[in-house]
Amino acid sequence: MQAHSDDLHYSRTSVYSLQYHLIIVTKYRRDVLIGSVKQELEALLRSLADQFDMQIEEMEIMSDHVHMLVDASPKHSISSIMKGLKGVSARMLFMHHPEIKQELWGGHLWQPSYFAVTVSERSEEQIRHYIQHQKPSKGKTR
Repeated sequence: MQAHSDDLHYSRTSVYSLQYHLIIVTKYRRDVLIGSVKQELEALLRSLADQFDMQIEEMEIMSDHVHMLVDASPKHSISSIMKGLKGVSARMLFMHHPEIKQELWGGHLWQPSYFAVTVSERSEEQIRHYIQHQKPSKGKTR
């Protein structure tokens, strides 16, 4: 069952409903999230989300960035979640796909910054639609 913004989650110390639209971008907007890298990244992000008590409601991986709509626990801050997602995914992808390091200068997969915005009940469907209907930029592939 997918959680929606009107669904409440219960823990021992809190009742919450926290959804975020998160975007991470590759360093220099390099088109490295393709083929088996893209597939492995999706599996990695879903696995890491479980470790942060977070559910990925929607995800679209473009060749140079990732959009996620997540339902998160207040147990972890967004900054710690993003640090974990970006750090572990970069280490694992570089280990399994050393060829992508050739596309990046300085050995970093992700831009140091990220985008995070809270999702209200009125905007949730708009964000879901936006993520589901991402189109590649001119000259870019998924």
